[in-house]
Amino acid sequence: MTSGEGDPLVAADATHSTPKRRILADLTPLRTSADYRRLWVGNTISWVGQAMTALAVSLQVYDITHSSFSVGLVGLFSLVPLVVFGLYGGAIADTMDRRKLGLYSSAGLCALSFALAGAALIGYHHVWFLYGVVALQATCGALNSPARTSMIPRLLPPEQLPAANALNSITTTSGAMLGPMLGGLLVGLWGYQAAYVIDAVAFTAALYAMWRLPSMRPLADGPDAEGTKAVGTGPADKRQRASVIDGLRFLATRPNIRMTFFTDLCAMVLAHPRALFPAIAVVWYGGDAKTAGLLAAAPAVGALLGGVFSGWLGRVHRHGLAIALSVAGWGTAVAVFGLTRNLWLGLVFLALAGCADTISMVFRSTMLQAATPDAMRGRLQGVFIVVVAGGPRAGDFLAGTVGDLASPRAAIVGGGVACVVAVGLLVTRSRTFLRYDARDPQP
Repeated sequence: MTSGEGDPLVAADATHSTPKRRILADLTPLRTSADYRRLWVGNTISWVGQAMTALAVSLQVYDITHSSFSVGLVGLFSLVPLVVFGLYGGAIADTMDRRKLGLYSSAGLCALSFALAGAALIGYHHVWFLYGVVALQATCGALNSPARTSMIPRLLPPEQLPAANALNSITTTSGAMLGPMLGGLLVGLWGYQAAYVIDAVAFTAALYAMWRLPSMRPLADGPDAEGTKAVGTGPADKRQRASVIDGLRFLATRPNIRMTFFTDLCAMVLAHPRALFPAIAVVWYGGDAKTAGLLAAAPAVGALLGGVFSGWLGRVHRHGLAIALSVAGWGTAVAVFGLTRNLWLGLVFLALAGCADTISMVFRSTMLQAATPDAMRGRLQGVFIVVVAGGPRAGDFLAGTVGDLASPRAAIVGGGVACVVAVGLLVTRSRTFLRYDARDPQP
C-alpha cells in the first residue's frame, strides 16, 4: 500500500503533499489542541506501565503454575468483564460527563496497580488473586476506554481524525513495545514488585491528563442519523435511550462498521500468540523472562513504526480494502513466525504483524468515528473496546488451550492460516466493505 498515481487506495491529490507528509506521522492534532495533547501524553505514559504489568502478570502466573493454559486463563478472566462493562460503559459515556467517567475509571485502574504492587512487596503470590485483579482491571478499562475514545471527535475537527488515530496507535504500540521489554528486564533483575510499582506511579499521568480536560457532557438534544433524539440532559426517559440495546440495534443496520469488528476478530481471536510467549521463550529459544519480553515487544515495534511512518494513511480513501489487506498481512506474518526457530527472524515477522495491525486499526477507528453520530459514539466505542480488548483475551485463551492440547507451533501456524481464510470469506460476502470510500462514508 504505497502512494502514487493509479494506486486504487490512494487519493489522486497525493502529489500535492510534501515529501515529509508522505512519510511521517501528521502531528497537527498535537499542535492545534492542548486538551488532546495532554490526553495523548498522559495515555502514552500510562500505557507503558499497563503493558509492563500485563507481561509481569503472565510471567508470574506461568512461574506459579508452569502452564500455558493457566496463562491463557488470564485472558478469559478479563474477557467477561470487558464484554459486559464495555457495552455498559459505552452507554454510560453517552449519558454522563465523559470526563468524569474517564477520571473515575482511571482512579480505579491506578488503585488496582497499587494493589498488585503491595501484594508483591509482602510476598503474596497466589494465582487466584492475580486473576481477580485482572478481572477488576478489565472492568475499569472497559468503562474508561469508551469515554476516552469518544472524546476525540469533540476535541478535533473531522479532517484530523485519521492523524489522531495514527498518533493513538503510537501511544498503544510504544507502550506495548517498551512495556514488555522493561517488564521482562525488571522482573528478571528485581522481581515482579518492581514492574508493579512503576506501573502504579505511571498511572498518575493518565489521572492528571483526564483531570485537566474540559467537561464532556452529552450534546444538546438533536436528531441523529436515524431521526431519533440524541441524549441530552433532559428528563430521565430521554436519558434511558442511551441503552446497550439501542447501540446494538444501531450497529445491526450498519454493515460496514460491523465488518470492521468482524475482520479484527479474525486477527485477534484466531491468530494471537501472546499467551504462548512465556512457554516458547524457554522451549524454542532456551531463554527466560527477558526473551518473553522481546517476543511481546516485537509486534509493538512494528506497530510503532507503522504509526510513525503513517503520513500517507490520510490520503487513503478505500478504507475497507486497506483493512482487509492489513488483517490478511497480520495472519500471514503470524503463521510464518510459527515456522521459524531463529529468534531474530521470528522477531522480524512479529514486527511485520504489528505494522499491519496499526494500519488496520487506524482505518477501523476512522470509519467508526466518521460514520457514527455523537449521540451513539459512546455505545459504539463500547462495542469497539469489547472487540479490540476482548478479542485478544479470547485469543489468549484459545492459543493457550491449543498450545497445551497440541503444540505451540500448531496453535500459531494454524491460527495465522485460519485468520487469512476467515477474512477472505468475510470480504467475499460483503463487497460493499471493499468499496467503502472515506469521501462518502456509508456505515
